[in-house]
Amino acid sequence: MILIKIRKNILLVSIGLLSLLSGCSVSYSFTGTNINYDLTKTFSVENFFNDSGGGPANMGQQFTESLKDFYQRNTQLELVRSNGDLQLSGAISRYNITPQATVTSTDPNSPDRAGQMRLTIVVEVEYINMAVEEENLKRSFSFFRDYDPRTVSVLQVESVLIEEIFENIIQDVFTATVANW
Repeated sequence: MILIKIRKNILLVSIGLLSLLSGCSVSYSFTGTNINYDLTKTFSVENFFNDSGGGPANMGQQFTESLKDFYQRNTQLELVRSNGDLQLSGAISRYNITPQATVTSTDPNSPDRAGQMRLTIVVEVEYINMAVEEENLKRSFSFFRDYDPRTVSVLQVESVLIEEIFENIIQDVFTATVANW
């Protein structure tokens, strides 16, 4: 009899807590977002242009679409063409391929070669939060991936490297803007 009363009280307390929590306007999800959906309902992303002078011609468009897709998948915000409650804009400012390690040849007639090459991409992002101006930011985000030029050419791995780099940069942008960590 006592056990039944305890279970009943636990159930009533649980229902009460759920009722209180469901009335909150701040949403938290497993992606780490902390957005007040009563104030913030939309987001917009201007086209990111490739101002780096390198990389494929469609790289800016690829970044823009990936950024839109990530926010749509990980928030309840509606994508609008312009003037969203949250606004993202910017440009790809750097695309570099640089040697990371040199392999010295044992043949005196052969030149030294790069053992690893690094592709680095830097994206300048401006974020405007119309509801909470203190969260506005303008910042560079960068990431890199290495590849071995002795086994593959940059043309063979470029699209995969760019996709992996963009995934990391977009996650960093998301964390810096709506995750508020």
